[in-house]
Amino acid sequence: MFQIRPITAADHAAWDELWQGYQRFYAAEIPGPTSELTWQRLLDPAEPMHAALAWQAGRAVGLVHWIFHRSCWTPGDYCYLQDLYVAEDVRGAGIGRALIEHVYAQATAAGASRVHWLTQETNYAGRMLYDRIAERSGFIQYRRLL
Repeated sequence: MFQIRPITAADHAAWDELWQGYQRFYAAEIPGPTSELTWQRLLDPAEPMHAALAWQAGRAVGLVHWIFHRSCWTPGDYCYLQDLYVAEDVRGAGIGRALIEHVYAQATAAGASRVHWLTQETNYAGRMLYDRIAERSGFIQYRRLL
């Protein structure tokens, strides 16, 4: 059994442990000041950024971040599911799917028109889940870091 709830200021250490795991999974190093700014934004009700943690037996075992943004294609905002991570020792228990469905529910309640996200091509386990609960867009991402 697990429970999903929005983050609170008291959850920083639990969030950070999962956030560090997420970065290791994607072989990314986000500078500490950027992570602290992200944490503050996630707590700020004026920001379009949101976060929830999945808890099991008093331990945070999963995180999800999502961001609402405007679209030129629909009257309703889009919801970008930016980060999803489940601790390695509890994967396969439905926590990832539940976190995505939590975002679906939040986006629906906010009147969003779409939830979308990205993943690496090599995230085979994640893609098996995503293929069951969403549609692939067929778009290829391009980017330029500034």
